[in-house]
Amino acid sequence: MFRFLVRRTLGAGAILLIISAITFFLFYAIPADPARTFCGKTCDATTLQQIKVNLGMNEAVPVQYWNWLVGIFAGRSYASFGDCSAPCLGYSFANKEPVLATILDRFPATISVTIGAVVVFLILGVGAGMLAAHKQGTAVDKIASGVSLTFSSMQIYFIGTVAMYFLVYQNPIFPQPHYNNFTDNPGEWFAGLLLPWLVLALIFTANYTRMTRSAMIEQLTEEHVRTARAKGMSGRTVFMRFAWRGAMAQIITILGIDLGSLLGGAIITETTFNIHGIGLLSINSVVKNDLPMLMAVVMVAAALIIFFNIVVDAVYALIDPRIRLA
Repeated sequence: MFRFLVRRTLGAGAILLIISAITFFLFYAIPADPARTFCGKTCDATTLQQIKVNLGMNEAVPVQYWNWLVGIFAGRSYASFGDCSAPCLGYSFANKEPVLATILDRFPATISVTIGAVVVFLILGVGAGMLAAHKQGTAVDKIASGVSLTFSSMQIYFIGTVAMYFLVYQNPIFPQPHYNNFTDNPGEWFAGLLLPWLVLALIFTANYTRMTRSAMIEQLTEEHVRTARAKGMSGRTVFMRFAWRGAMAQIITILGIDLGSLLGGAIITETTFNIHGIGLLSINSVVKNDLPMLMAVVMVAAALIIFFNIVVDAVYALIDPRIRLA
């Protein structure tokens, strides 16, 4: 297991390096010049050059990328900001604030949106999928499959906008979605995120219902399940002990990918409900041509997706002994 984790960690480092290089160089492929944007309409060559020096953009692009990498591990110095200790992700072009501090400030909002939604859609989605598989072919199965197919074809921005209009503005059942620090006021934190949780979970619940149902039905036809039934085990024992355990592998695979993606920034959800997390920050950094912030958001998202994929592979060994022996 240790060797496996070491190999995957080294591979993850290589992948992150490739992603960072692609993101950095693609940024300079766009026609917009951040320095000229900051300089304004009455910009002269001297002022523009000074702004580039202040932003660290006066060097060649490969040199700028190298300086960015060095800053992560050894820190770096800026002409206008002074020393930046490691891990240094630079300073935002938009607000001149340290990028790392901004990421850490926004991350709790994204964590709150993600964890709440995951709890809801796992309980509802997996539960409905198991019920549909247990009642295969009945009206319960058909209703669960139909509802999940309907909602899985919808988009968060559509459901979110409709929910905001009818449940917040027209009929104030829910408060205006917002993020409040959990330690300051747990009740306010819960109330402000309840609607985003439900909307985000609605899409994922539909997907997990269909996936769980399919996985459970497939497991119920496996040879070891038929053998357990032939030995006289009860249907509940066979369903929960054998079929459910086999179906968990597929569920955990998708959950690992979804969890990493959501923690990397639930972009549409945060934008729809104006929640100031990593997702909304990524949109703003693209709009404002804010390279340091954009690089940080992309790397955080990529690192989380890779991390949860490694965790999923490690958890497989606990679920299926055959993987551990291999």
